[in-house]
Amino acid sequence: MAIEVRIPTILRTYTDGQKAVEGNGDTLAELFADLETRHAGIQARIVDNGELRRFVNVYLNDEDVRFLEGINTKVADGDNVTILPAVAGGMA
Repeated sequence: MAIEVRIPTILRTYTDGQKAVEGNGDTLAELFADLETRHAGIQARIVDNGELRRFVNVYLNDEDVRFLEGINTKVADGDNVTILPAVAGGMA
């Protein structure tokens, strides 16, 4: 069993249009490194200097990893990871 990673539309160019991919690792950092081996370029869009990019939100089983251990959050087989770009905007 692997970890399911849900990919936002903006990053699907790296996954050949797939909405979800599978990966492995003990932490989010390892999971993203594993994804990079099959989906070149995706890791740089999520991670910068060993940390999650500022405008990328990552959820582990619907829990925001910023309130866990960030990129060092432990993951396990059967977990679901969702990557969401932060949305900015408002009324002019």
